[in-house]
Amino acid sequence: MELEIYQVDSFTEQVFHGNPACVVPLKNWLPDETLLKIARENAVAETAFFIDKGDIIHLRWFTPEIEMDLCGHATLATAHCLVAHLSYQKKRIIFETQVGPLKVDVEDGVYYMDFPSRMPEPTALPDIIERSLNIKPKEVLKSRDYVLLYESEQDITNIRIDRSIFDLINLDPGGVVVTAAGTDSDFVSRFFTPQSSILEEKINKG
Repeated sequence: MELEIYQVDSFTEQVFHGNPACVVPLKNWLPDETLLKIARENAVAETAFFIDKGDIIHLRWFTPEIEMDLCGHATLATAHCLVAHLSYQKKRIIFETQVGPLKVDVEDGVYYMDFPSRMPEPTALPDIIERSLNIKPKEVLKSRDYVLLYESEQDITNIRIDRSIFDLINLDPGGVVVTAAGTDSDFVSRFFTPQSSILEEKINKG
C-alpha cells in the first residue's frame, strides 16, 4: 500500500514552527485500526485523512491514540494541502465531519474557517489537574475541554505540567487549554492532552 502524506505547519509562515499536522488523501476509507497506526507512525499531534467527493470532502482526524471529533489546525492543514498542492479550484471548501459540515473560504491566500461554537461554562477544576500545574488559573471553564484562564501571556509561557500527576486523569477525547490575553495578539493558548504520547500542541496566537 502506498499513500501520499503531506506534513503542514499550521499558523505560521516559518518551517518547523506552528502546529504540525499530517494530511493523507484517500480514495476509500481504510480500516480504523490502519488509520490509527498511520497516525501513530506519523508521530504528530493530529493526522487528517480525507476523501474528495467533489462537492464535499469527507474528513477525519486521528491522534496517535484515538480518533478526534474536531481539530482546527489539521483542518487548516488539509485546506492548505488541497489548494497549494492538489490544485483544488473552489473558493469554498466544505468538509463533512463528525460534527457536521465545516466551511473554509479561500481568498488571496488566506483561509477563513467557520467552526461550531462550543461555549464553555464555569466549573470546578479536578484536583488531579490542579496538582499537576505549577501556576494556578484565575478562572476555570469547560465544554469538551477544560479551559483555564490566566492573567498574562507570560503565565502561559511559564506553565509546566507534572505528567506523573496529569496522566492520572483521562479526558478522552478532550484535553486542557490554558489561555490568556496576548501582548501583541488577541490571545495565546496551549493545549495539553493527558495520557497521550504527545503531551502538548505548540503555543498558538490569535
